[in-house]
Amino acid sequence: MRPPRWTAAVFLFASLLAGAASADEVSYPSTVLHAGGGSIGVEFEAGGMQVSHAEVERWIGTAAKAVSRYYGRYPVAKVLIQVQPRAGRSGATGTTYGDEDGALIRLGIGSGMTPGALQSSWVMTHEMVHLAFPRAGDNQHWAEEGQATYIEPVARAEIGDLSVESVWQQALEGMPKGLPQEGDRGLDNTPTWGRTYWGGALFYLLADVRIRERTRNKYGLQDALAAVVAAGGNVENAWPLQKSFAVADKAVGVPVLEELYAQWKDKPVDVDLSALWRKLGVSLVDGKVRFDDRAPDAAIRKAITAPGTR
Repeated sequence: MRPPRWTAAVFLFASLLAGAASADEVSYPSTVLHAGGGSIGVEFEAGGMQVSHAEVERWIGTAAKAVSRYYGRYPVAKVLIQVQPRAGRSGATGTTYGDEDGALIRLGIGSGMTPGALQSSWVMTHEMVHLAFPRAGDNQHWAEEGQATYIEPVARAEIGDLSVESVWQQALEGMPKGLPQEGDRGLDNTPTWGRTYWGGALFYLLADVRIRERTRNKYGLQDALAAVVAAGGNVENAWPLQKSFAVADKAVGVPVLEELYAQWKDKPVDVDLSALWRKLGVSLVDGKVRFDDRAPDAAIRKAITAPGTR
């Protein structure tokens, strides 16, 4: 989750990178991880957790690997992650902040969360995806949350941290929640939970498929959004959404994101999900994912989660 704006915090990150933080400055263990050219400072606040600090750092490192692979680099030069134990809880939560002063992720980890549950949690990768896109307008959080919802399982699958079946099961079960309901006024004007997270995810799934169709599977959404990061677009910057999409479209040579946005921003657009799943060759039968490699876009379905060459 990423809030609309953030108030700059006073980071100890510079001293962490320099190795100069003393016990007086930091009253909890701190470390710095490295991935994809980025530095990730991790600070643990006081409090008991069932998981160890090393297990939390491994979870963070796996997410950093997935995001770096997806975008071709880590999205920001440095980020501070503050880990806050939450008594009496068994799950993880996260919020990402960013502005010209830097990037910050606050994680909440339940004291009862087990090591297995932590390593399988989607939260860390979801939050790191937020680092990789410029801040959009206050009415465009769907563009940010939709990306994180769509990309998180795909990026994890690319490094083998999540099965391909799990990626498509989440899509089959989740995308219907993003369809417009009565009273919908387009993605920019319908800030419901379903439209913000799953409506945004559906937007990016369709963009991914259409980019691949129109480029004969040479490029996908991954290439488009990696170009945004390469151009300096990340959570530390505020760009008009149209600019971000223009940079992305230019990289793949087809204006898919700009066209979809023009269609979806201020009016409801229904999607025939059954037809989409048939075209991709994916279905859910008795709770299990089934693939049809004879489907017209089966090659596109496979390419979306393929490790690629990044």
